[in-house]
Amino acid sequence: MSRRGRALAFVLAALIAATAAAAIADGYGASVARGYGELRAVVVARTALEAGREIDPRRVASALELRRIPARFVPPGALGDLAAAIGLVPRLAIPAGSYLLASQLRPPRVAGARPPGLGRGRQPVEIAVSGAEALLVAGVQPVGSRVDVVVTSEPDGAGAGRTYVAAAAVPLLALAPDAEMAPEGAVAATLGLTRRQALRLIAAESFARRITLLRRG
Repeated sequence: MSRRGRALAFVLAALIAATAAAAIADGYGASVARGYGELRAVVVARTALEAGREIDPRRVASALELRRIPARFVPPGALGDLAAAIGLVPRLAIPAGSYLLASQLRPPRVAGARPPGLGRGRQPVEIAVSGAEALLVAGVQPVGSRVDVVVTSEPDGAGAGRTYVAAAAVPLLALAPDAEMAPEGAVAATLGLTRRQALRLIAAESFARRITLLRRG
């Protein structure tokens, strides 16, 4: 066979191999979808992200990537769009290969600025809350929004526990899902509270069965 013929044969073999590989990949993706359900895009850290360093557009391109995984395996609050991470800052270091969660990110702090949404007569107070994952399901950063703090007390004897709004429309300043001080299944939320609200909620931590945040709007 001539040199030209060998070259054409090599190109043809390469095209056949590439087509076969694509077919295998498509078949594998379809097999995964059939076995585990619908696939969903999630943002994954391609490289480690340092705490406190803003994610600018160039870092998004080099440090993040989109992957498609079965929806049942997507953690609550996982980002599904690379653009959603632009301009935000990791609260803690995020290892390479980790899913990027809304609760892991915050807006950049401005030197000398007051915490966002902290009005007169309010101060930052950290309390343990349950069910914060519900705030993250939409993949939208809840920090900076206003929330109602709902307390459910322990049952009194054979009766049912009482549920009531202990603080209404208070600013949510921070959410730390790995706080060591929080009971199992809870996270630490920093809220902008008046002194009266702070005392009421600090007391509720000692007797309440559950303290929950409900996002306004």
